[in-house]
Amino acid sequence: MTILKNFREIVLDTETTGLEHEGGDRIVEIGCVELINHIPTGNTYHVYINPETQKMSPDAIKISGITDDFLKDKPVFGKIADDFLNFIADGVLVIHNAAFDISFLNSELKRLHKPLLKLEDAIDTLDLAHRKFPGASANLDALCRRFNIDASSREEHHGALIDSLLLAEVYMELLGGKQSGLAFGSNENTNEGITIMQNTKQSRKKRTFKPSEEEIAAHNEFLKSMESPMWNKTVI
Repeated sequence: MTILKNFREIVLDTETTGLEHEGGDRIVEIGCVELINHIPTGNTYHVYINPETQKMSPDAIKISGITDDFLKDKPVFGKIADDFLNFIADGVLVIHNAAFDISFLNSELKRLHKPLLKLEDAIDTLDLAHRKFPGASANLDALCRRFNIDASSREEHHGALIDSLLLAEVYMELLGGKQSGLAFGSNENTNEGITIMQNTKQSRKKRTFKPSEEEIAAHNEFLKSMESPMWNKTVI
């Protein structure tokens, strides 16, 4: 276990032209929400991206509402890559179905000859949900219903920033509710490690003088009032 202060996580989601980056599909939207010690800071990153020659598939348009016409004046990934990487640089990524988003992000980064993201460094909330609720539906809508989170903002269309904001709430619930004191993050070998935040309480100073006779007498009287204390029992 590692003592950490100001533990930073980035809840991330993307929208894409389709489901196959190996077939040429591209990212068209990125949304990120910053958490410090599991608490949203209000700091977000959101951008729409021109997929260049790749067109939105009918299914993608139906899900996100994003059209080719809407995207034609948006920046290409190469123009936003450095800003995006700077935003996530010192944070642990929290993603629902991390393999999908990271594979798309790495496809874009590879085109630019930039360092790739490591899947093993991300926290996958889909995996957390499957382990917490075996056999139950674990998509974002189902988890929002389970935790009574208002997901009406995505009823008509999904969006990367909208979904990241909802996932941040779901993630906190998967960790046990909106509480501070424990930070679940990734480490070199696993993304299931528990990180305990720094305790800022000051310890009581060591007593440097002996108790008085009155204190000793009061203590002995207190011990007499206890019924069958464990130190008087015989260990067999």
